[in-house]
Amino acid sequence: MFPPRLLNPLQNRSAKPSQASRVLQSPIRLMRYADLTLIVLYLAGITWFGARFRHSQKTLKDYFLGGRTAPWWAIAFSIVSAETSTLTVIGTPGISFAGNLGFLQVVFGYLLARVVISILLLPHYFRGEMYTAYELMQRRFGPRIRRLTAGSFLVLRAMAEGVRVFAISIVVGIVLDTSAELSIFIIVCLTLFYTFEGGMTAVIWTDVVQMILYIAGAAVSLFVILGKIPGGWEHVWQSAGAAGKLAIFDFRFEPTLDFFTRSYSFWAGLLGGCFLTTASHGTEQLMVQRLLSAKSETESRAALFASWAVIFSQFTLFLVVGVILWVYYRDNSLAIPAQRDRIYPMFIWTQLPVGVAGLSIAAILAAAMSNLSAALNSLASTTVMDFMRPLSRSVRTDAEWLAIARRATLAWGAILFAIAVVAQGVKSVLEAGLGIASIIYGALLGVFLLGVLTKRVGERAAMCGMVAGLAIVLYLKFATPVAFTWYVLTGSSVTFATALVASLFLKESPSHV
Repeated sequence: MFPPRLLNPLQNRSAKPSQASRVLQSPIRLMRYADLTLIVLYLAGITWFGARFRHSQKTLKDYFLGGRTAPWWAIAFSIVSAETSTLTVIGTPGISFAGNLGFLQVVFGYLLARVVISILLLPHYFRGEMYTAYELMQRRFGPRIRRLTAGSFLVLRAMAEGVRVFAISIVVGIVLDTSAELSIFIIVCLTLFYTFEGGMTAVIWTDVVQMILYIAGAAVSLFVILGKIPGGWEHVWQSAGAAGKLAIFDFRFEPTLDFFTRSYSFWAGLLGGCFLTTASHGTEQLMVQRLLSAKSETESRAALFASWAVIFSQFTLFLVVGVILWVYYRDNSLAIPAQRDRIYPMFIWTQLPVGVAGLSIAAILAAAMSNLSAALNSLASTTVMDFMRPLSRSVRTDAEWLAIARRATLAWGAILFAIAVVAQGVKSVLEAGLGIASIIYGALLGVFLLGVLTKRVGERAAMCGMVAGLAIVLYLKFATPVAFTWYVLTGSSVTFATALVASLFLKESPSHV
């Protein structure tokens, strides 16, 4: 039996019970079975839909690249789904709730990054048939750097995805009043089932369905929230504008430590966002796998740029939702929870009408499942194609490798569950996820840039560069107040420069792409 609807956890001891009850609760706020039915039907439906692609999975190319049959627009939606996830859906409103619209400055860096990727990296990925981004590193440097970059990705994606999976438990726990562990287990098992069965084809097409759903859910919830505020848009813009909540750009530039500790300035957003996205979309298997799934380099490029237009619209939507919620909380003198990531999902579940709440919660779960399925498939593809297959001494058929790929998917599902359980208690899941990713992205991007921009740097010099880049970012993370938006730029620059210097002393004859 489903437990009764949660009492309002946003209320703290200092808030007046009668006031909180009047604003956030109604006399009959028991669990709405219509909403739960909608959510359960969605979860069952998307799992069934994804599993239906099992019959098309004959080879590793089918399982890891979808047979390269998906249209560019579907890949674009899939890129957006993988790029944003639950961290965006519940984390972005929390950022604008606590600050302003400055996060959009990072999104402009995303566009610049797509230009860099399309010019520097895409042409190399479509020379021959690649399954992972790290095959390029073997062509250019050798097998050791391939394993080092692939291993870095496995660590990075497992840690970052663990935070994202934990974010799911926030939503499921609010709806079902379950523990974090049980909430995580439910979503991981459902997503694992259709990813195990349908491979990359299931990932791409479920991403399309789920992205449309969570954008629609956010749009509907925005107008419902707005309807609860007397004065509507005019009141929101006046109140938010007077408080500086609508500010987007921060052009301040001064050579002080404060400049590098601000996460969302124009320069940190443009440069930091560019380097971050060049690393994530150009060197990380989670994204590169989608680009490699396109029919051609031209379609891959079209998918990459189309995804930015959707990303920009999506971030704007969720940031505006956070601003509207800030006005609502202020006008009603509500207590603000310590964990701001709970603000948006809790408001949905306690305040939106029957049906709309179910749609919006299902939308958040859609974002979670789409990203988790992508992570599972990319982790499995890297494990099999960059480690197990090259190191295997026995000859296996495609059917045997396909079975191994499915077992690798199951293993990563268990690993992500364990990491998500450990990741409980982070202050902001969005910033935690980006911060974790930024630690390793710098070294990865630096070595990829060495591969496509230099000819003299060899494998050992490149490995020295990676170690130096990772070390400097770890220092910035744990010993300085420097914002995470500067990590990738710094790490990649140190990696590149160190490798160039090392190449002067290490006499190598590097291979060339």
